[in-house]
Amino acid sequence: MSTEKIVIVGGGLAASRTAEQLRRAEFAGDIVIVSDEVHLPYDRPPLSKDVLHKDDHDLAEVTLKPREFYDENNITLRLGSAATGVDTAAKTVTLADGSTVEYDELIVTTGLVPKRIPSFPDLEGIHVLRNYDESQKLRTQAATARRAVIIGAGFIGCEVAASLRKRGVEVVLVEPQPEPLASVLGTQIGALVTRLHRAEGVDVRTGVGVSGVAGENAVQQVTLSDGTEVEADLVVVGIGSRPATDWLDGSGIEIDNGIVCDNVGRTSTPHVWALGDVASWKDATGHQARVEHWSNVAEQARVLVPVLLGKEPPEAVVVPYFWSDQYDVKIQCLGEPEADDIVHIVEDDGRKFLAYYERDGVVAGVVGGGMPGKVMKVRAKIAAGAPISDVLG
Repeated sequence: MSTEKIVIVGGGLAASRTAEQLRRAEFAGDIVIVSDEVHLPYDRPPLSKDVLHKDDHDLAEVTLKPREFYDENNITLRLGSAATGVDTAAKTVTLADGSTVEYDELIVTTGLVPKRIPSFPDLEGIHVLRNYDESQKLRTQAATARRAVIIGAGFIGCEVAASLRKRGVEVVLVEPQPEPLASVLGTQIGALVTRLHRAEGVDVRTGVGVSGVAGENAVQQVTLSDGTEVEADLVVVGIGSRPATDWLDGSGIEIDNGIVCDNVGRTSTPHVWALGDVASWKDATGHQARVEHWSNVAEQARVLVPVLLGKEPPEAVVVPYFWSDQYDVKIQCLGEPEADDIVHIVEDDGRKFLAYYERDGVVAGVVGGGMPGKVMKVRAKIAAGAPISDVLG
């Protein structure tokens, strides 16, 4: 049966980029984007950065494509319409209002849902950061806040800390691990990130968690796991995210830390595909891997779309890349560094730095703070699996 209608569930970068790729590949059938967001698909990385610390920031600055793009390309937008289920036999998606959307092919791009702390009471001033409206609310409250406690020093937590410091808010950054970003980049680079934040006036507290929050109607106090009590009128929970797959319960689509896919985005169910943060693709080594990087979305769309349309996927060696803006330092990572790799810090001027990651004698990745040119120069070495001696020289 020919493909006449493709439904994309999700309203972010993956949905917009996939729809764009379909039209570039000359797919002439119907494309419908179903999203629980009321806004046009927008870019999420700025939510913890520019959107948060700039008073004059406008939604248009993060909107991926203007309304005219979707109109001109005959892409139907079902905004504010959360998908609540899928019937893979009938090939229909059920929406929150009870209506259904038929599909010939379904592409799931629902991304992540931030983890919350269920024991926290419902107090004003406690935030998670997932969408534009939440970022706007946090920015509004930050304008009058005196002290913020950020729970979790991953990338989101560190970026929010930097953004709130730019607004003049006192920040306490709480992290149970020995250093920020330790589980991703290891303790050596984590220590350099700690140094960066402390130099900007952030009170970084590691090796400690949060046992509770208290207040009348709004949060006033945070109790740490060591018994310390910290005053706060703003709390941001940044303890990680999970794949947004709850709406697929009972669908028969295989879920295991995300939607399980082959190496081109096919799920266990015919005519259903997935990409982006919600999808666990089979990597070159045969292992399932879910990659939460912005640049990964474009690469997956370039592979998935041709295959869905019955063509051959492009051949390319993809070197994963991500970045994090903290103060005036852009922290960039190429490759797949792991916390237990051997780390070679080759440059460090007290603020900016460059480090190579070694695994089994080869270059596994590079991480740089404020050194974009030197980071990007290592891409070919990582792609080639070059020995670490090639970069240490």
